[in-house]
Amino acid sequence: MIGTVYTKIYSEPPLNIKEALRYAGAKNDAPEVTALLAEVFEEVKEKLCYKVCFAEFEIKHDGEFLDLGFCKTESKNLKQNLINCQSVVLFAATVGLELDRYVVRYEKTSPSKRLLLQALGAERVESLCDCFNSEITAEKCSQGKFTRPRFSPGYGDLPLELQREIFAVLNCPQRIGVSLNESLFMTPSKSV
Repeated sequence: MIGTVYTKIYSEPPLNIKEALRYAGAKNDAPEVTALLAEVFEEVKEKLCYKVCFAEFEIKHDGEFLDLGFCKTESKNLKQNLINCQSVVLFAATVGLELDRYVVRYEKTSPSKRLLLQALGAERVESLCDCFNSEITAEKCSQGKFTRPRFSPGYGDLPLELQREIFAVLNCPQRIGVSLNESLFMTPSKSV
């Protein structure tokens, strides 16, 4: 149903070690780093919670504006991305607050673990987004429709401030426990 917000909890997506190492700035052939990554993953994996909230909105191309149903934008980049699209699936995703707690815990005692936890968190939330996108793509393809690449506030000329409208319409704090501060930073930090 258009405009209805749904919440979904996912099981753990497959871990992409190569991607996590890339986020950490590490080489793939560094066995000691890979071993430490595996260690921190084992430490936190049971604490992660993979949540997504989402809604679909009809869109209208209205001259200079793109009407997304919950707000209007003049973003030329987003308009280009959504050419020939009739709707947009708006979503927010998180792996939860526990990872942030582990990052703080290792801030002074193990900078290496802290770095790998940050990288792991980025990989985890991106893997979650990929899982969600795959589901939406399969659903839309079964309806004879197509999907376009993800596009977030802060990409191209789409203002980061649009996050405020997204958070309001999806009710992210209530739905998946993600809040947005005045500086437009999300908590938990590993959220999209």
